[in-house]
Amino acid sequence: MPNTSFTSGIAAGRLDPDAYSDNFSDLHPPLDAHEALVAADRCYFCHDAPCMTACPTSIDVPLFIRQIATGTPEAAAKTIFDANILGGMCARVCPTETLCEEVCVREVAEGKPVEIGRLQRYATDTLMAKGTHPFTRADDTGKRVAVVGAGPAGLAAAHRLARYGHSVTMYDGRAKAGGLNEFGIASYKSPDNFAQAEVDWLVKIGGITIETGHVLGDDLSLTALISDFDAVFLAIGLGGVNALKIEGVDKSGVLDAVDFISDLRQSTDVSTLPIGRNVVVIGGGMTAVDAAVQAKLLGAQNVTIAYRGGRDRMSASPFEQDLATSKGVQILYNAQPVAVHGNGTCAEVEFEYTTDADGRLTGTGETVRIAADHVFMAIGQSLKGAPDGLELERGKIAVDTRGRTSIDGVWAGGDCALGGEDLTVTAVAEGRDGAENMHKFLMGEG
Repeated sequence: MPNTSFTSGIAAGRLDPDAYSDNFSDLHPPLDAHEALVAADRCYFCHDAPCMTACPTSIDVPLFIRQIATGTPEAAAKTIFDANILGGMCARVCPTETLCEEVCVREVAEGKPVEIGRLQRYATDTLMAKGTHPFTRADDTGKRVAVVGAGPAGLAAAHRLARYGHSVTMYDGRAKAGGLNEFGIASYKSPDNFAQAEVDWLVKIGGITIETGHVLGDDLSLTALISDFDAVFLAIGLGGVNALKIEGVDKSGVLDAVDFISDLRQSTDVSTLPIGRNVVVIGGGMTAVDAAVQAKLLGAQNVTIAYRGGRDRMSASPFEQDLATSKGVQILYNAQPVAVHGNGTCAEVEFEYTTDADGRLTGTGETVRIAADHVFMAIGQSLKGAPDGLELERGKIAVDTRGRTSIDGVWAGGDCALGGEDLTVTAVAEGRDGAENMHKFLMGEG
């Protein structure tokens, strides 16, 4: 008898084959040419556009939308890529509802913003589909740069350095480049192997070599890299997973949400992935939402996100929270985990309700148990493998406003560095801006 959403325990193949295809299709289907023109026509092309200020990479939004409106999406894409070389992925995964679209004049006046994210995707997809690259590499400078980490920050830095004519060698510990874009984002946000396609397109600038399977602190030494290269950019991300210090987390069925998402992203057949009938996700960020929604899409009957604070405290945006509930996920607010119960295998998670008193969360003493044969922990990540000698601050690599670390000739950016929000677009901005300062350093200008 085939498995269903009602099958007890952890099982694969809970849905009909067609359901998996439907469930993991594009979250936001792309605009066609006519739809893009209609959407672009709503833009006021503001002179002091608040959407530009809200974008961490400062894309000239009014300009690229005007270029779409005049029938030149390839020109629009070049405008986008000049500021954000990963503009294709950012168009898919950026929380535009809390960035550019939140401050759109149309949103403020009418409650319906210009669809900046979907327009950005239309432009970038149009150009990338042609298989060409919008930029030409400058003459070789003879300078060599090592970039450790092939995620958004590393890729953005590598591309900008290559544009200037420097030779870049990228190192990454995984079997593929892409970082969180490849391994850490929900499949329905980036289907059809887009992350890998974007990397392949990005390196067409030339001058970039990617070497996978190399880990800093293992077969890579920062001291050796500093000796062998003219400059080093660290974009090693956050390789550690925060531990949940409660009784029972060692039981079978309790997993890290990051690993669950990674396994799903790399699967060629999601119907073979086992999922529990009753799933509990502990955490309040984007990773928690991605894990919970995908558990539901895999066929789990009951999925609950449990977060220790209220809705306003969750780092996942209201849009992401509403997305989760629209897929049938229950969100339990003000509930902190106490213990995982079960005889070797998890069966229930016990939570204590909390209350917000003067800005501090405190337990009320009242508890509740939720059935769970699968528990995913999404309580944040931590820096792992930072080389000795680097100054750290608040658990991340300390950098100045130029992206420079405490070691001469070494820059850092992305999630591993102390900076802005842990977003793909922020990582791109830090990689790009760090590369700009590295270029000045390499050319003896500062």
